[in-house]
Amino acid sequence: MTTATQVTICVKCKKTKSIVTCKGCSKDFCLDHINEHYNELSEQLGKTEDQFNAFKIEIDEQKVKPQKHELIKQVDTWERESIEKIRQVSNELRHELSSRVITFVTNLDSNLKQLTERLIHCRKENDFAEPDIQFFNEELKRLKDILNNSPDLKVEYDSTSFINKIRLTKKAPLLRSVNLNTHTKWIQNGVTVAGGNGEGNGINQIYYPNGLYVDDDQTLYIADNSNYRIVEWKCDARIGRIVAGGNGEGNRSDQLKALADVISDKERDSLIISDYGNKRVVQWPHQNGTNGEAIISNVGCCGLSMNDEGFLYVADYDKHEVRRYRIGESKGTVVAGGNEPGNRLDQLSNPTYIFVDRDHSIYISDYGNHRVMKWMEGAKQGIIVAGGQGQGNSLTQLSNPWGIIVDQSGTVYVADYGNHRIMRWSLEASKGSVMVGGNGQGSQANQLSFPCSLSFDGEGNLYVSDNGNHRVQKFNIDQS
Repeated sequence: MTTATQVTICVKCKKTKSIVTCKGCSKDFCLDHINEHYNELSEQLGKTEDQFNAFKIEIDEQKVKPQKHELIKQVDTWERESIEKIRQVSNELRHELSSRVITFVTNLDSNLKQLTERLIHCRKENDFAEPDIQFFNEELKRLKDILNNSPDLKVEYDSTSFINKIRLTKKAPLLRSVNLNTHTKWIQNGVTVAGGNGEGNGINQIYYPNGLYVDDDQTLYIADNSNYRIVEWKCDARIGRIVAGGNGEGNRSDQLKALADVISDKERDSLIISDYGNKRVVQWPHQNGTNGEAIISNVGCCGLSMNDEGFLYVADYDKHEVRRYRIGESKGTVVAGGNEPGNRLDQLSNPTYIFVDRDHSIYISDYGNHRVMKWMEGAKQGIIVAGGQGQGNSLTQLSNPWGIIVDQSGTVYVADYGNHRIMRWSLEASKGSVMVGGNGQGSQANQLSFPCSLSFDGEGNLYVSDNGNHRVQKFNIDQS
């Protein structure tokens, strides 16, 4: 803990005798006070040990009684509040019904009384036959039906629920990998994992790929733009499989046109496709789907993203805005831009790809302004987090940015489309660094040609949709 030093002054008593320096705080103490200092540290460590032990007890309790977990408490609270809402509405309705039922039954009793007097009269006068008996039976049945099913009142069920639906979801990960930090490097020579066999529509080819989604098992979903299809490419596979479209260019429900992006909606077991050529966002069944359903129409859709609450975000390239939609909703809410094209902080110019973090902040590749913007939830304008110094190829500049991802630390990873490189921009950095590419436009293993989209797998390996080379490149993380 301590080392002997030259004679200096004790921070406690200001004496110069037998001074030692604490390695932890770098302060100087005499022999008397260094022991006192050590005792203070020992006491602090003891308190920390007590906190560890208390936390261990808390963990053990929840292992035995998981119902004490905070999330389950939230469910319990929702249940109580929902029941209270139901009880309140029920009591109000019962009170209103009680007064109406009394009036209604009183009138019914009056009708029954008149009918009974008539029946008694028939019996007394011994003046009745089959038609009279039939009449009394029918009238009695009618009154009974009225009693149980009022012709004037009914209970209706509103289609709009006043109780919030509750469900369990996974928080949206920023990046699954724990390996990424500002010092992470990738092997500069990429490996082709999809396509790479020239342009064409063969099952081993992709043609100007745009959006790219990497699943947990390293399965790729590729927006095969000029083949008007979404292709699934398993890890280490030599050929892909068409999972959406592939029926030529068109606007039928089984066709796609000018694809921009694709993401996976695991909750609904479907793919969400940005069908820019048809100005629609399409939901396509994940398993054996032969047709898609347009869930948003008349939209210049480009990049897509979803948050941890299941809201869908769509970058509208044509309207220079980003909208948030609840699945099933057609209008949406503008959450960024929407103030005509421009370069002010409250404007966008042809936004391409987007990323939504756990705080629901939106990161936007502002294509026409050569910058990446961050719009915090509810903000009226954004802040520049990458580029914004005009179009160019210096480390402070971007050229028509496309794909974007953000990690837990706020580091931005962006496909610098016009500079044929992938850039990394640390939080509050004034310039970025080249991750891969940046060796001129080309088809060599260390080159890219108009990269559109990027993604990471759980190990931190980088995947790039290499548009001009009709391939997807994988850049393995450098473990050296």
